[in-house]
Amino acid sequence: MTNEVMEALQLLEKERGIPVEFMVDKIKKAILTACKNSYGNEDAVIEMNPQTGAFEVRLKMIAVDDVYEPGKEVLLAKAREIDPTVGVGDDVWVTMNTKEFGRIAAQTARNIIRQGIRDGERGQMMQEFQSKHQELVTALVERMDPRSGAATLRIGKAEAVLPRAEQVGNENLKEGDHVKVYVVDVKETERGPRAIISRTHPDLVKRLFETEVPEIYDGTVEIKAVSREAGSRTKLAVLSHNPDVDAVGACIGARGTRVSNIVSELGGEKIDIVEYNDDPAKFVASALSPAEVLSVEIAADGSRSCRATVPDSQLSLAIGNKGQNARLAARLTGWKIDIKPESGFYGEDPDPFQSAPATEESDSSQEQA
Repeated sequence: MTNEVMEALQLLEKERGIPVEFMVDKIKKAILTACKNSYGNEDAVIEMNPQTGAFEVRLKMIAVDDVYEPGKEVLLAKAREIDPTVGVGDDVWVTMNTKEFGRIAAQTARNIIRQGIRDGERGQMMQEFQSKHQELVTALVERMDPRSGAATLRIGKAEAVLPRAEQVGNENLKEGDHVKVYVVDVKETERGPRAIISRTHPDLVKRLFETEVPEIYDGTVEIKAVSREAGSRTKLAVLSHNPDVDAVGACIGARGTRVSNIVSELGGEKIDIVEYNDDPAKFVASALSPAEVLSVEIAADGSRSCRATVPDSQLSLAIGNKGQNARLAARLTGWKIDIKPESGFYGEDPDPFQSAPATEESDSSQEQA
């Protein structure tokens, strides 16, 4: 070891974040492996000066009159040069000339050091990902796969892949773009740590609102539920814990600035912000916004089904394009919702609603805050 090697390790720590102590430990293990390969003896002590990089290797040997195993035995005369009190059969620590390790041993040492660098990088990457688990992060688009549409992103010092299926709508990411992603999970694989990232996950919207709305960040306003069809529409249920703070208004912001910033980040995705209520009838009515709801009847059988009555002119708005508004409302509330026009359905049973079949069912992908 020389000063140059220590300087290289210090540079490695600076550029890749691998601690010098970690690599020194790997080098010591490499030296032990070299001792085993060269001398058949791994009973060694390695002392290293972290400032200069100088190291000393001492092997434990037995003092003998005739040497049969050069890696484990030493002549008594030589042993007594180290310790004059040594006798035949006694142990003595012999300082080795590391230049004699040989080509194979040196190659083994280099391989272990390289593996140490890889292990250090994997450890750093795992730590980098875990610190961002279930968080919103800003990533740099490094390259795009023209065939699959997947984007390779740089997150800090680590890389992660954003599949096409996890990108919002028809957004067109380009190399050099900065994009916000949600770290859904972190997994250790055979190829190293892997971050599962997404721009379609409902919690991405939650984190965006936490970033944009101080009242959510400090706990004054709570996001109770989110339902989302990424790239198209999201419904957000919020609740204020301060009677003086309007939860919906806080999320929208003055002149809609807060919510418009989030809509821009999501490429124009529409966002409905509604007020959460412990009363399921009121919550369902709110969730069907922007449609006006005249009344909500709860099924008597406890099946979490309900019927919402809306003005005839609001029926298509309540249901939404291809049923989207009603579907998102059902996911948001966790209730099956049957939507009825005020004039009633043709041929409808005049009996009061008891447990009518729902047209919109709660989806298993409902996200609760």
